[in-house]
Amino acid sequence: MTPGNNGASTPEDDDPFGYLYADGQANGAQPPSGGYGYPNSVNRVRAVGTRSYGQQPQAGAGQTAAYGQAPQQQGGYGRPNAHYAAPETLPGGGGATTAPQHQVPGGGGGRGGRGPNTKGLLIGAIAVVAAVVIGIGVAMLGGDKDDNKADDQAGSGQDQSQSTEPSPSASKSAAGKTELPKVDAKAMRLGAGLTTASDFKGAKADGGVYVTGFNQVGSKVTWSVDGIKKAGDYRLYARYSIPGVDANATLLVNGKANTQPMGLKNFIGSPKGDWEKGWQTSWAPVTLTKGTNTIELACNEGNQCDAVLDQFYIAPS
Repeated sequence: MTPGNNGASTPEDDDPFGYLYADGQANGAQPPSGGYGYPNSVNRVRAVGTRSYGQQPQAGAGQTAAYGQAPQQQGGYGRPNAHYAAPETLPGGGGATTAPQHQVPGGGGGRGGRGPNTKGLLIGAIAVVAAVVIGIGVAMLGGDKDDNKADDQAGSGQDQSQSTEPSPSASKSAAGKTELPKVDAKAMRLGAGLTTASDFKGAKADGGVYVTGFNQVGSKVTWSVDGIKKAGDYRLYARYSIPGVDANATLLVNGKANTQPMGLKNFIGSPKGDWEKGWQTSWAPVTLTKGTNTIELACNEGNQCDAVLDQFYIAPS
């Protein structure tokens, strides 16, 4: 080869961009055929969605790999490919855009990972609710016991006159278990000015008869109580009616007056002036001896005695 002859190849043939220079164009250099302005590059036209990303392209007949294209790395055995997977390559994928899924060991949000432990959370929530319900139930039971205890204490602290009426047939002595004495007021010894009547209903004495005229100072009824088997403390119950206004009377046992009058109060709140709706019961403590005792109910100075009398009976204290 001589200085005037450089051989079969010329610089413009070696330089792929020789066609860009004036001297190259003067020597007949032409732009190379192929894609992107690079020699030997190949344009491959594909339909949208047919390209498989993350895979090594296969050269077809008469085609060569694109110039400068780096080979695709394959994931190791048992490991997922870390490269992005095109939507059409995912199961059920169409043309929709899908975020890449990466499996994170022990993660709950990755594809193939375990989700949140909803079963455990549900069991925990049920346990909390059950504990609250049990606590409320225990508190309510405790409150009921306290209320009952308070009621018992209140009952023991009431005064001698009560509106509770026990059944006379159930009144039995502690020792003999026998029925304690009972009497209709009309069967007692009546003092001056007292009489019987049945003008309005409600008396439990035979024939609906009651004792009236007790509202006068000096009035008195006397009951000789027989059959007391054991000396001790008892209760004297009196059934009466009032015209909606409280009354009281002096109680004497074996000639001795109680320190407090026997209350004949309007415990039920009956309307004023309505005798028929004024029937109720009161009691007072009495101390009796064995055998026969004398009980008197009198209207003395200072008493309000506007009441009619129906029955008397003794009950255990």
